[in-house]
Amino acid sequence: MVFRTGLIRLRLMPRMSEFELHRSLEKAAARVGRRRPRADRGRSRLPPAVDAQLTKLLARPEIPRIAEVHAAMKAFCGSRGLECPSRATIYNALRRVTPPFYRLEELPKEVQRCLHNVDSKHIPGHQVVLAAFNHGDARALSYAAGMPWACLLRAYESPGSRPKSRALLRAVLEFRGIAHGS
Repeated sequence: MVFRTGLIRLRLMPRMSEFELHRSLEKAAARVGRRRPRADRGRSRLPPAVDAQLTKLLARPEIPRIAEVHAAMKAFCGSRGLECPSRATIYNALRRVTPPFYRLEELPKEVQRCLHNVDSKHIPGHQVVLAAFNHGDARALSYAAGMPWACLLRAYESPGSRPKSRALLRAVLEFRGIAHGS
């Protein structure tokens, strides 16, 4: 039904009966169960050249400013005729940055003592941070606090840290300007 009142046009929707509402809800419930998760869930869907450049820009010791990364990506993609990723995509890529690995013999003695139960020669950076914050002395903590942002953020998001260690790690993240989400 359409009513005209001067310059305003009103459209009234017919009311839905209870029977139609029930049928509509049944159809909606059936649709929910049919949705399959994406096969590429959790992986980048960016073109390989764009993903490689984005990873290169994000793999710095200090966390880069997103505006600077976005500007650099615009220049890179524009010169190659590729679509530039959105800022949201760049923020999501921060979570995919792989922390560097460290050789046990290259770490300071204080940090090596924290990693007494690790037999691997190549240790992920976030594991070094967790061990130093959970079991280390002041020198180990100092070394871990200066590690790349990807190691600190991944360690903060990983389970297994003690409450006091987690609070100290949160303070380090905030001091260095690394957004941690909680």
